[in-house]
Amino acid sequence: LVSPESSVSISAHNAVVGLAKAPGSTGLWDKFSFGLDPSALQERLFVSEENVDGFLGTAFCPSPCSQSALESQPLIEVLDVTEDRIQIRVE
Repeated sequence: LVSPESSVSISAHNAVVGLAKAPGSTGLWDKFSFGLDPSALQERLFVSEENVDGFLGTAFCPSPCSQSALESQPLIEVLDVTEDRIQIRVE
């Protein structure tokens, strides 16, 4: 993380933490952890095609699935993620 470029904005009903990657760091972040102290952190996933596929895969087929069940699952593609919305296409 690059601390001078990271930021915090707090209002009455919201808090936003902006994080900036160090110049040598590459790739997307998969997840983050948050909490009041290190012993009680909660994990959250960033919205990505892989994370959406994994989440919906467990929702449609929570136990180990057969190959035919996996093939009949919908194809899910994350098209766009912005501050206001997310577009997901399901085939």
